[in-house]
Amino acid sequence: MDMNDVADRGLVLLGCGKMGSAMLAGWLDGGLPVGSVWVLDPYPSDWVKSQGVHVNTDLPAEPAIILIAVKPQMMGDALPAIAAKGGGKTLFVSVAAGTPISALEDILGADSAIVRAMPNTPAAVGRGITALIGNASTGAAHLDLAESLLSVVGQTVRLDNEGQMDAVTGVSGSGPAYVFHMIETLAAAGEEQGLPADLAMKLAKATVAGAGALAEAAIEAPSQLRVNVTSPNGTTQAALEVLMDEDTGFPALLKRAVAAAADRSRELADG
Repeated sequence: MDMNDVADRGLVLLGCGKMGSAMLAGWLDGGLPVGSVWVLDPYPSDWVKSQGVHVNTDLPAEPAIILIAVKPQMMGDALPAIAAKGGGKTLFVSVAAGTPISALEDILGADSAIVRAMPNTPAAVGRGITALIGNASTGAAHLDLAESLLSVVGQTVRLDNEGQMDAVTGVSGSGPAYVFHMIETLAAAGEEQGLPADLAMKLAKATVAGAGALAEAAIEAPSQLRVNVTSPNGTTQAALEVLMDEDTGFPALLKRAVAAAADRSRELADG
């Protein structure tokens, strides 16, 4: 099974909000024919309707892929529409947060190939990272195909077991919000030191975005990059003595934050 197979047999996108639209744009840019895509969404955007894909029409008999991108609270209403496709040659890929593979197997059948994936919101600008894990019916070719589909919105990683998904939620799934809040608070701290609000925000956004890009591009580890910009007894060292405090700085704070997100993820999965 490969992208040619997807073009021949069809791809169904169940739910086409921001995440679904970002993926759809990537697939179409990559050459997937518009006639090979079916979108099921109760409120399709004008953009989706203008792409030439099939929207809310009858599905192909045995699509290569059904990608589930509905919000978790809509999952119960949405899945019956595709349940009949379970147990065949169709690969199901779910990017619905907080929905375990077992819940999908209850509706689609355990003999269905199901990949659970967790992308994050930078996928909207092609800078996401998506963690994947397949069920027992998922083969290597299925995972390769899911990876190629999801790579249009950023990097991918494969997990060893589904239990790791809760920790992924705490780091990359919810993580963009931590960074957005850091930008907010860094800008506010700049204002406190006398900068105009718009200037402080511009500095904070560019600093966080630039540091992230440097961390990805550099050969050195982030710890070494930190050392590189820290002169002895300089300004950066003064700030880091606050931020690196084991009890009140980033080490304790982020450990608690990631644990809180992971714990909540486990609670939601348990129902």
